[in-house]
Amino acid sequence: MANFNFNKVILGGRLTGDPELKQTPSGVSVCSFSVAVNRRFQSQNAEGGQPQADFINVVAWRQSAEFVSKYFRKGSSICVVGSIQTRTWTDQQGQKRYATEVVADEINFVDSKGEGPQAGFGAAPQNAYTPDNYAAPSYSTPAASSPKFEELANEDDLPF
Repeated sequence: MANFNFNKVILGGRLTGDPELKQTPSGVSVCSFSVAVNRRFQSQNAEGGQPQADFINVVAWRQSAEFVSKYFRKGSSICVVGSIQTRTWTDQQGQKRYATEVVADEINFVDSKGEGPQAGFGAAPQNAYTPDNYAAPSYSTPAASSPKFEELANEDDLPF
């Protein structure tokens, strides 16, 4: 295992604010948002017994960026799969700055219909996700390519 490199993150939590969709100068969509993830174990000196959370910055690119900005809002439950990246730059005062964030590879819904930040607060916004207004792509396979299976009369003929 001398050459073992692995960088994979899976986050499940809630958005701390509305996602911010921007475009790069070349027209590529990029979306920034933060996910609050409750800690699994609480420290003994947690204030008022409230769960402690980590606030993790996430960046999504291209179609994923547009997906997040269209279907997620502050308080939405989200599942993000990606990798951790660290960026460095020099600010206008000449100070070296660092940012560590998760770069999303996959983004998934967690809430079911009737749950989430809009539940119980009247009508959901027009661009909010509901299973009824989301048309998943349909895939069809030609009948000729579907596998053919045969019934075996005697299972004793199996090689295993």
